[in-house]
Amino acid sequence: MKFTTVQHQQPLDYLASGGRIGVISLATDFNIEADLQQMYPNDVQFFTSRVKNVNPLTIENLKKMAPGISATADTILPGTDLDAIIYACTSGTVAIGVEQVSELIHQTRPGVPVTNPITAVMSAFEHFDAKRISILTPYTEAVNRDIADFFTAQGYEVLSISGFGFEDDTAMTYITPKDIADQAVACCEPTADLLFISCTALRASVVIDEIEQRLEIPVVSSNQALVWHSLKLVKYPKAITGFGALLRDKLVSCDELATELTLEQQSK
Repeated sequence: MKFTTVQHQQPLDYLASGGRIGVISLATDFNIEADLQQMYPNDVQFFTSRVKNVNPLTIENLKKMAPGISATADTILPGTDLDAIIYACTSGTVAIGVEQVSELIHQTRPGVPVTNPITAVMSAFEHFDAKRISILTPYTEAVNRDIADFFTAQGYEVLSISGFGFEDDTAMTYITPKDIADQAVACCEPTADLLFISCTALRASVVIDEIEQRLEIPVVSSNQALVWHSLKLVKYPKAITGFGALLRDKLVSCDELATELTLEQQSK
């Protein structure tokens, strides 16, 4: 038998030239990959690893996943550089804490920019200069109290928060986009600057355009905000249509790109 080593003739492709995004998803999340696949542009790729969590979805159970976050981050393309890492759980970030989530990820992936739904949505609120918000979630009233208290503590006026009352993270994905759209319109206060739809498990992204047309205000969902904020972290410049005003706006301005290039040149 003859064994040979062959040489490639072309330069190696640098895959995912627009960005490589690591995603830490909940083990029970039925929806996150499908949502991200629809929204990320073709030259951006995401790579998912799952952290163990347990139902029912309560603040106490959400806190229990914290010890697994560092190890989960370490399993995403080991030895390959990532441009950003997402921790994909809205209520989990509230339960564990924004800073703690980043610290846990940086234990095994130091230096990589990190985002999560809470950081991403608050950046989106700032983008729209929204102070008065209504919120729709799949959660129980007990979890919603903590969500509302968190945003109130951050200086936002939570005019209303409504939930479908689900405790099973997987079952939350079974809520139809039509029900999400109809209840979003029904629960939003007329004086709200913005409607926030919480939870990465909800199939909200596909109906954001419809909800915005019906309410005539911006609508932000957990997954839409994660895509928007992670693309800003990797300095992706192009707008994305079909998923609300947040992604339709140009992600990085020409001025921001010019400033970044100047800083890079100065550092050389």
